[in-house]
Amino acid sequence: MSFTPSSPPFSSLPPRPLGTDAPATCEVPHFAPVRVRGGRHQLRRLVRHRRRAVAAGLAVTAAALVAAGPGHADRARGHPVADPVREHRAVRLVAAPVRIADGATVRLLRPGDRVDVIAAEEPVAGGKAWLVARGARVTKVPEVLGGASEEGALVVLSVPRATATRLAGASATARLAVTLC
Repeated sequence: MSFTPSSPPFSSLPPRPLGTDAPATCEVPHFAPVRVRGGRHQLRRLVRHRRRAVAAGLAVTAAALVAAGPGHADRARGHPVADPVREHRAVRLVAAPVRIADGATVRLLRPGDRVDVIAAEEPVAGGKAWLVARGARVTKVPEVLGGASEEGALVVLSVPRATATRLAGASATARLAVTLC
């Protein structure tokens, strides 16, 4: 079935001429012009409020400078730092052999473990306990020759030089123990 303008398929009405099937136009009513209040007086108001005008001008200038970016690529953007950030020197670690009082505890340790070293005085000497080294890395756990020893077991820790000095001093006056971190 073909559709032709002279024979509509579903309508029995006579065909309309082309372009007449649009709705009739209507006239738009006349409106008075829209006026914004105070439009004439904005310049006068801006002159009267000079501080606001200067502040707005500075804000626009600052925004334009930030958008333009720094003149040199090697300089950082933003406010200059009053005190330059101090670079931390790398802490030099030393290997400190330490005799731990309980040999069975040392057998639990493996290289790479982190331990806290605690010194405990004998009860006769006052019985105090204190933390000597925090988060020391176990470097080596030498094997005990001839089974368990009454004197404890040796472990090698990687610690800063000052901590190694405290460990040596504490081992001369107290028994050392470790806890796993």
